[in-house]
Amino acid sequence: MALEPWRKAIIKRVEQQTHNTRRYFMEVPELTDFNFKPGQFVTLDLPIDEKPNKRWRSYSIASWPGGNNEFELCIVLNEAGKGTPYLFNESGVGTEINYRGPVGVFTLPESLDHDVFLICTGTGIAPFRSMIHHIINNKIPHKNIYLVFGCRKYGDALYNDEIKALMQQDPNFFFYSVYSREDPQDHDEFVKFGYVHAQYEALCIKQKEQSGGTLNPAHFYLCGWKNMVDEAKQRILALGYDKKAIHQELYG
Repeated sequence: MALEPWRKAIIKRVEQQTHNTRRYFMEVPELTDFNFKPGQFVTLDLPIDEKPNKRWRSYSIASWPGGNNEFELCIVLNEAGKGTPYLFNESGVGTEINYRGPVGVFTLPESLDHDVFLICTGTGIAPFRSMIHHIINNKIPHKNIYLVFGCRKYGDALYNDEIKALMQQDPNFFFYSVYSREDPQDHDEFVKFGYVHAQYEALCIKQKEQSGGTLNPAHFYLCGWKNMVDEAKQRILALGYDKKAIHQELYG
């Protein structure tokens, strides 16, 4: 596959999503259609170092294919780094940024004939937001899809209301938001407390019990910090699934 060329994108809009996370809406003037597969990413070439490989920062595309020349990135500030401080403090509407992409194989299978578990923390929700909108918008046939999103506090939640609303459009899509640093309270069945691992394990165990002790075939997509992804892989294998069922995208 030929490598995508470097192109120029312009920041058209910036929205503060949480206290340390922003949405960047990018436009590519030379294209009429920024075509990509949900789950792919772009690499930005930021003016933060003389060496090219120290300037590049990759981010999953948070929007979905829309037949236009725009895409969205959801970026959390890392004050210890160079890339996000530049984006947060030195760029803005009208800033031109060189990028390459879309690239990546963290994409859905051609046929969604198995259950799909999308497990993420923080901005790891970005590629899954893209996938879910794409599936629902195009009425792609699918089995159950479970999106399990973990963050610390209520104020850290990303796209919560938007993704909750998608459950009303698709009876086979289920969105669980899990909070690790909130006191357990009375909420609906889709708000949980603790860590993401307990939630997807409970769903898998329930399915197994309902199937008379047989595991339902499933795909597991993991996106987030390395520690979460590593632990999830071990827990999914311990449940009895094959490692070929696990797909991952690491942050940091």
